[in-house]
Amino acid sequence: MTPQGAKFRIQADNFDQPLDINKGTKLDLGSTAKLRTLVTYLEIIEALHQKYAALEPEALHKEVSDPNDVLSRWAIEYLLQSTDKSLAAMLEAALERQYSANPNEQFFTGGGAHYFQNFKHEDDSRILSVREATLNSVNLVYIRLMRDIVRYHMLNIKGSSAKILKDADHPDRETYLRRFADKEGTEFINRFYLKYKNKTASEIDEIFFSSFRHTPHRLAAAYRYIHPEATLTQFSQFMTSRLPGLQDSGDRALHDQYQRYTPGKYSLADQGYIVTVHPLELWLVHYLSSHPNAKYRDVIKASGEERVAVYRWLFKTIHKNAQDIRIRNLLELEAFLEIHRSWKRLGYSFDALVPSLATAIGSSADRPAALAELMGIILNNGVRVPVMLIERLHFAAGTPFETIVERTLDQGEKMFSPDLAAAVRDVLTGVVEKGTASRLAHAIVKEDGTWIQIGGKTGTGDHRYVTFSSAGVIKESHTVNRSATFVFFIGDRFFGTLTAFVPGADAADYQFTSALSTQVLKYLLPTLKPLIDKAQPLPEPVSLKPISKHRSPKEDGSDEAINSSQQPALIEDGLP
Repeated sequence: MTPQGAKFRIQADNFDQPLDINKGTKLDLGSTAKLRTLVTYLEIIEALHQKYAALEPEALHKEVSDPNDVLSRWAIEYLLQSTDKSLAAMLEAALERQYSANPNEQFFTGGGAHYFQNFKHEDDSRILSVREATLNSVNLVYIRLMRDIVRYHMLNIKGSSAKILKDADHPDRETYLRRFADKEGTEFINRFYLKYKNKTASEIDEIFFSSFRHTPHRLAAAYRYIHPEATLTQFSQFMTSRLPGLQDSGDRALHDQYQRYTPGKYSLADQGYIVTVHPLELWLVHYLSSHPNAKYRDVIKASGEERVAVYRWLFKTIHKNAQDIRIRNLLELEAFLEIHRSWKRLGYSFDALVPSLATAIGSSADRPAALAELMGIILNNGVRVPVMLIERLHFAAGTPFETIVERTLDQGEKMFSPDLAAAVRDVLTGVVEKGTASRLAHAIVKEDGTWIQIGGKTGTGDHRYVTFSSAGVIKESHTVNRSATFVFFIGDRFFGTLTAFVPGADAADYQFTSALSTQVLKYLLPTLKPLIDKAQPLPEPVSLKPISKHRSPKEDGSDEAINSSQQPALIEDGLP
């Protein structure tokens, strides 16, 4: 980290494939997703602090929050009881909120019922704070934390459909339906259109079909809706390419799936429910596949009927229990669109999240380079600065055509407050001092005997393909790949990721965890230490204007930049 931006000191990839593993892959990096979830959680607490901290107790008492909105209710109660109402104190208290690590609860998420497991079974009977769960990477705490995040967004996003749906006889339901279908439905279409804009038909298919967890029913329903003209042969080729295990099921099973999801048999809303994607995204992918040259105005004009159809059935009072299940599923999809927006702001590389609580423990995958970018923001007090691999190009020296191309100083973009960044750094330091990366504790000692602070988050990805019988018994399980990642910072200047990765069937022969990555970094530290010793302190950045979480920086460049005055001498010494 320098006043000019974040400068690469090491970029290495010894994986003998065309893609750079750091930037060009989509990997299950396991519990590193908890870092993104933690930041999202604290961003919500920061937003609640901004909303409620200035209110007098009398006004706070009048604030009404839904019983399911645990985070808002906690924020109100905290501010009513606490004498220290500063953001730093509230973030610290939020880190001490406790959750059960019990794995025996059934969670309805991602369109079905799920159970989750902790890595260490001795955690199963414990009740842990968010901080303790991060230090020891306890899955069930983060599943429950993500559930609270999802419920918060269900009830607080603009135009939330959750509140009005509580009352089946609400007089404003029909009015709400028309408004929701026209306004919010258009907003969702807009988001999905930007996701697929200027993509070829094959690219649209690849993006869409990689955005949800594959099962035979989901794949068949999606493919038959998007490509209604496809023959049984084309359908079979597609299904077996995505789920190789279906080859053992025989032609009869594929024929039955082909017939079961005949176009027009199910409504658009039901199709979205089966596939576990937002129905309007499913419709848009189908529309763009059949209208490759369509513009945005064409999409909006064509989607008017579908926008209403997707939501109208939700407001009928018959079969309320079955409808409530579908309503919750749809609301969860909408909540994950908001969570994805937050993650995308902070460098998440992909166009969708898996709409499941399992995203908190890695089901939506990530990239090592994107995690490093997030760590850079955390290290730099919530300010994102440009990452620079090339600073200067010098052509044709000593000739009439001599040309020098240099980078201009880009503005820093404030993503969240310094208090939030400090709170996350404190947790990540604990991960190294007494958590899953404790082998790195006090690993770099200065000549005066003091030690350089290291913080980070570990993650192990064990990506498996599993098929089940109708009774839920596992029929087949084989490893797809295995990864172990450590995303870290060292002192106040250096940050990065280190990943071990084994692709394909060979991964079944490996049992390593993220301890491997932390140990490799420990071996590298003596090589890194001379560079770290030479690092000069950074000047304090000036106060930045916060940039809206739902817009990009001002085009006129009026958001303030990081202060580049009093710049220290640049470190030009590379590593051997």
